[in-house]
Amino acid sequence: MFSKILIANRGEIACRVIKTAHRLGIRCVAVYSEADSNARHVAMADEAFLLGPAPSSESYLRSDRIIEIALACGAQAIHPGYGFLSENTGFAQACEDNGIAFIGPPASAIAAMGSKSAAKAIMQDAGVPLVPGYHGDDQTPALLKQEAEKCGFPLLLKAVAGGGGKGMRVVESLGEFDEALASACREAKNAFGNPDMLIERYLTQPRHVEIQVFCDSQGNGVYLAERDCSVQRRHQKVIEEAPAPGLSDATRKAMGEAAVLAAQAIDYVGAGTVEFLYDVDGSFFFMEMNTRLQVEHPVTEMITGQDLVQWQLQIAAGEPLPLQQHEVSINGHAFEARIYAEDPDNDFLPATGRLSYLRTPTESEHVRVDTGVIEGDEVSVYYDPMIAKLIVWDDDRERALARLAKALGDYRIGGIKTNVRFLRNLALAAPFRAAELDTGFIDKHQALLFPAAKLDPQECLLMAACFFLQSDKAGLAAASDPYSPFGRQTSWRLNSSFARPMQLVHGEQQHDLRILEQDQGYDISLDGARYSVSATLNGDTLDVIINGHRRTVYGYRDETRLTLMDQGEQFACQLHVETFGAADHQGDASLAAPMNGAVVAVLVEPGQAVSKGDTLVVMEAMKMEHSIRAPRDGIVSAVYFAEGELVSDGAELVALDAQADSKTKEAS
Repeated sequence: MFSKILIANRGEIACRVIKTAHRLGIRCVAVYSEADSNARHVAMADEAFLLGPAPSSESYLRSDRIIEIALACGAQAIHPGYGFLSENTGFAQACEDNGIAFIGPPASAIAAMGSKSAAKAIMQDAGVPLVPGYHGDDQTPALLKQEAEKCGFPLLLKAVAGGGGKGMRVVESLGEFDEALASACREAKNAFGNPDMLIERYLTQPRHVEIQVFCDSQGNGVYLAERDCSVQRRHQKVIEEAPAPGLSDATRKAMGEAAVLAAQAIDYVGAGTVEFLYDVDGSFFFMEMNTRLQVEHPVTEMITGQDLVQWQLQIAAGEPLPLQQHEVSINGHAFEARIYAEDPDNDFLPATGRLSYLRTPTESEHVRVDTGVIEGDEVSVYYDPMIAKLIVWDDDRERALARLAKALGDYRIGGIKTNVRFLRNLALAAPFRAAELDTGFIDKHQALLFPAAKLDPQECLLMAACFFLQSDKAGLAAASDPYSPFGRQTSWRLNSSFARPMQLVHGEQQHDLRILEQDQGYDISLDGARYSVSATLNGDTLDVIINGHRRTVYGYRDETRLTLMDQGEQFACQLHVETFGAADHQGDASLAAPMNGAVVAVLVEPGQAVSKGDTLVVMEAMKMEHSIRAPRDGIVSAVYFAEGELVSDGAELVALDAQADSKTKEAS
């Protein structure tokens, strides 16, 4: 076994690898960018080395620098994690050339599966069923369009070197093809350095089922059950579970054996995942093979009782597989929910900012949190916005789902938008509980997954007032005379009572409260109604009784701003200060950046007439492209940013005049 390894990654997966390596007595070397100098993985490692500036191209993708550090510090092996260089053939080969063990498959196996089109050919030769489509080397746009017509619509454009939903587009008709191809190629080139595409028939109700495989250098291979990853947004997984519900033993065995056969056909060594599309009629089709450890590997660990990172380390050190196929057993059911900094109510656009407040569920044999951040850390525009992975396990699917909903209710984050509420709605949705799964699940069940806020605004305003009052009192020194009325902090007045005014702003509406403080609580007037309220605040926990109804909520206060949290729901308000959004500073004809990011394409110029729906600007954030489209017909009057420039959330990108207004101006 190795005595020292380098982890060529960051965040949650770097912390995950360090945890197992330390348990095995292996020293760990971390690498980091300037943006990650105070990151959790840096603090956990035994030593750490600076790679370079924040952009991944200047840091985590610097294979030459990483090899140089590994040689200098005496690391015997490199674990690539997932993403970045984990499926980079050149990096795996460089490790081998420099006498460093690559904790992953040989470079030849990565190359064989790194091109989706080449992988399809290998699977075809191995007898694994394939979805109809085009996987050829000729990438001229005219030929691709011709092949698209042969394949039929809807179809899927996929980057041959892609993964994680990047460089992928669903195309519904021939008229959409040209723009979708250009966008997918551009995104693929930016993310992987390779713009080549493959075309596949888009199955309308498929499930995404994948098999975890392991092979050793002695030629042995096993599969460790399967995972269902059907629930996705923008072709990226949101929630995963193992085992996949509703699969027959015969299908599970057929998929597993096909996956091992595929891996052994390319002399695979280490951890890999073979992904299949599983159709409603029970048929399955090879989709791709990921030649690395998957983000969702913990659900497999929970149902098998195996540490897959330990397996990786042992196999990379030349040891045989820890188990043979007949020794692999499955126990219970597990779910993994990916906690992201993103805005589900705005098409899941990624969010950035500081994790000002962070409380996670209590970990146990049933609940696990894999994360690379702590309270106060920054979610940067430069990297994937995943905050953590929440993994739960129980004896069966129903109980595991109940644990997932409870744990998501206990997950509280302030200072940044997240998908926690959305995930809890998903866990509670009846179709999901009934395992009615397919990759279009989210679009199909919008009403269930994006319901109106469940917190009562009136009650929340009362609780917010109590939180502000109680937190202010907690910050005051106790009176020297406990019997003095002046030390009672109740707005006491001699021979009179005083109702304190308070203004709270929620959304765009201001609410006026009148609060009469008493020894046992408050008499609060709000919107013409009176309430008897008592409250105690212990840290971030507010216990409140409103007209005899007792409840507990949690709060995060940032100066005059307050966020109340209860079972995944949030209520935000502000004390005294009016709030203004970006829209208040812009006219109807402006288009603003929906998130922090970079401008990768400007498709219009001043004076150009555009139609509603036309793409004006293309932005990139978290390695994903987002098109800014015209909300109406009009004429571009100004373009404020050029390609390659960074923009902030809310920044005005383009000014668009209505055509009628422009004609009126010309006439005058």
